[in-house]
Amino acid sequence: TMSSDDGDLENQAELEEKTRLINQVLELQPVCPGVDAVKEENLKLKSENQVLGQYIENLMSASSVFQTTDTKSKRK
Repeated sequence: TMSSDDGDLENQAELEEKTRLINQVLELQPVCPGVDAVKEENLKLKSENQVLGQYIENLMSASSVFQTTDTKSKRK
């Protein structure tokens, strides 16, 4: 009878551990959509930054102020 009691205790402990893990997973699930939304927003902002960076480079290359500094640095 001792061995069956030990088995019951092990099964009970295993069941409690599984229940605890399932509860943790269920608690964390609502976080996932938030993470996905943040990742999506991050990608969108990176893309916008690239466009703005290209726009700024184009403005700088078209500006005589920045062109004169470029020619001075090339002379050195």
